[in-house]
Amino acid sequence: MSQPWYRHRWPWLLMSGPAAVLLAGAVTTWIAFATADGLVAEDYYKQGVGLNRLIAREERAAQLGLSLELELRQNRIVVRLHGAAPEALFVHLAHATRAGHDQRLRLVPTQPGFYQAELPELPAGRWHIVVEDPRATWRIVKESS
Repeated sequence: MSQPWYRHRWPWLLMSGPAAVLLAGAVTTWIAFATADGLVAEDYYKQGVGLNRLIAREERAAQLGLSLELELRQNRIVVRLHGAAPEALFVHLAHATRAGHDQRLRLVPTQPGFYQAELPELPAGRWHIVVEDPRATWRIVKESS
């Protein structure tokens, strides 16, 4: 008497390939929906038009002779500004690939030319850092990894 089909090795071996493909497709679909790219803005045209204003603000910082040194510590951000010192600074920390981790902080002066603020825990990765004055007349852009 022969054994039932499910007792043989070959049907299971032949079914394992398509089953693995279905499982990989399900995992890939879950990853695609669970993690957003954050790479393309919905208002990309408006952002492109506003790019000239941002460049002008960076040029304004250069005209004023402003420069800065930036230090990201474990729970604090410290900025040393060389040049005219405003009453506060704003820092925008933008993660290179995950917009959900972006932070906007207000830095207060601690001594002449030095500003600092509490820094929430940041995930590892490349950061685009924009420092600007409260009136948004100038800005300085830095990169950090």
